[in-house]
Amino acid sequence: MDRLVIREKAADVFQKYKYVLLILLLGFILMVIPEPKGQTQAEPEPETEKQDAAAQLEQILCRIDGVGNVKVMLTEATGSQTLYQMDEDQSSSEDSDSWRSDTVIITDANRAQTGLVRQINPPTYLGAIVVCQGADRAAVRLAVVEAVSDVTGLGADRISVLKMK
Repeated sequence: MDRLVIREKAADVFQKYKYVLLILLLGFILMVIPEPKGQTQAEPEPETEKQDAAAQLEQILCRIDGVGNVKVMLTEATGSQTLYQMDEDQSSSEDSDSWRSDTVIITDANRAQTGLVRQINPPTYLGAIVVCQGADRAAVRLAVVEAVSDVTGLGADRISVLKMK
């Protein structure tokens, strides 16, 4: 008899709180399911960044009127540089002064530790070579030089625009 009463009361409680219990069950299931591995974002390789910059430049340059097919090669003086936030302390005594400098470390949700990025400096370019079909026209060469100069910060003397065969 006690089981029947308990079962009826449990059914009443379940009917009254079925949505709350459903949400709690769903939350528990989501906590138990493991995350897929290998989904962390790694910093891109410097060579890949250089290729991406050249590929993006090619996509833009081929849209300029009269350029046609285009290939771009960029040479870098320095790659992109990441500057991290530093925690600096100075302690002085009667005999000496000392400085201590440590990188600020942050921990993400997966307990991975990385330095706190303060600034990312873009790469510095030495020069650019652009080979395109429409390079025999002066107006096209000028447009290409101006576009490459605006993107890379190079002067016109460091950009070569040549005709593609």
